[in-house]
Amino acid sequence: MSHESVWNSRPRNYGKGSRSCRVCKHKAGLIRKYDLNLCRQCFREKAKDIGFNK
Repeated sequence: MSHESVWNSRPRNYGKGSRSCRVCKHKAGLIRKYDLNLCRQCFREKAKDIGFNK
């Protein structure tokens, strides 16, 4: 059994493993509110462009 077959041994349809940042594909620190799907680092970079302000 190769590493690839073990690593992708089950489908990721739900849970943290199924979602990723749309910019950098990072899986942790994801902001899903308002269907953003951005990690917190990318959100800080893009917040002004999107229209968020303090």
